[in-house]
Amino acid sequence: MFIDQAVINLKAGKGGDGSVAFRKEKYVPAGGPAGGDGGKGGDVVFVVDEGLRTLMDFRYKKHYAAQHGEDGKNKKMFGADGKDLVLKVPPGTIIKDEKTGEILADLTEHGERKVIARGGKGGKGNVHFKTATRQAPRFAIAGEQGQSLTVVMELKLIADVGLIGFPNVGKSTFLSVVTSATPKIADYHFTTLTPNLGMVKTKFGDSFVLADIPGLIEGAHEGIGLGHEFLRHVERTKVLIHVLDVASVEGRDPLEDFEKINQELKLYSEKLAEKPQIVAANKTDLPGAEENYERVKKELESIGVQVFPISAATNKGLDELLAFVSQRLKEAEEEERQAIIEGVEEEKVYKFNPEEEKLFTIRRENNTFIVEGKFVERLVYSTNFDDMDSLAYFQKVLRKRGIIDELKELGINDGDLVKIDEIEFEYYD
Repeated sequence: MFIDQAVINLKAGKGGDGSVAFRKEKYVPAGGPAGGDGGKGGDVVFVVDEGLRTLMDFRYKKHYAAQHGEDGKNKKMFGADGKDLVLKVPPGTIIKDEKTGEILADLTEHGERKVIARGGKGGKGNVHFKTATRQAPRFAIAGEQGQSLTVVMELKLIADVGLIGFPNVGKSTFLSVVTSATPKIADYHFTTLTPNLGMVKTKFGDSFVLADIPGLIEGAHEGIGLGHEFLRHVERTKVLIHVLDVASVEGRDPLEDFEKINQELKLYSEKLAEKPQIVAANKTDLPGAEENYERVKKELESIGVQVFPISAATNKGLDELLAFVSQRLKEAEEEERQAIIEGVEEEKVYKFNPEEEKLFTIRRENNTFIVEGKFVERLVYSTNFDDMDSLAYFQKVLRKRGIIDELKELGINDGDLVKIDEIEFEYYD
């Protein structure tokens, strides 16, 4: 089965902690602080590799983490940055935030790179906290946590032209005849369970990529049958060849088939329904096809849809159809370029915008005030509670960040207990 969707967890590297260190050199009896900064945590980066075709690798491994930054060292030496984690994906991969549904990246070109989770900043060493009154600071700042999130990866085929139509109308046979692709061909529904790609070369020397996509049925826009998989791949194409069985081998009316499939396209996406369509009236070599073909041609050409009589089994009409498709593809590509030049099409900029977290939250349980949040937990971790300078810095940050003011608003009194992470202390103003 073609793996075109995967859900994985990403964790960027934590920044290294700042170091508490002092100069201990011969002939320097009163050496000052010399703790270096921690290194930055590694990012999680996605890179397009045109040699890949599926998301199969991400089916079996769900958790990915980048390297942490190294802690700061003595002699003001910085810790090394953590290595980035590089994940290779096929062209056509879209990455979404599972929680918000926001598109974080739309990766289409070979070598294209996108940072999805950023590593945490390294912490500051004690060398940064020396002042005129604090000559030997015995505290440093811990490194920040890296970004962590769950993403949904979707692979959409990148093809110039897509083959659409009900199951068993002859799409796979058509593809096998006009390209070197070798799809499975048999007389049962949903023969094509995986999208097949092939390169078409016309007799005039033009070429384009053609995709035979799994068959579409009523209710596809709701996910019935292979609906969502089908529609997801059709989105990438610029022109559609709509194959109809004008011989009505399975007893269906080709005009009704045309209407039903276009209704499904429209219900899934208005933009998808507006793509240029060329109808390939297939199986015209079979008895009874001529009457249906004339009816289909008259009806569809009256609404501006070009109809070509073909027989994939005997190669009838294929050269004329492919030449027309190639020309229509060039026109569609030119229209797309003009839309970009004229600014009709909005530029898509995908950014990672994690939900901004408040620096802290405070909740009251009787006479205990519990302060929570990544910021305050990092502050606690960075504080040396046995050192007066470090403790003074801790209290200064609590006031500067508004934590003390909010405690007062919640009605804290002298002697009440404040709890931050595993640290508890009595409050006195």
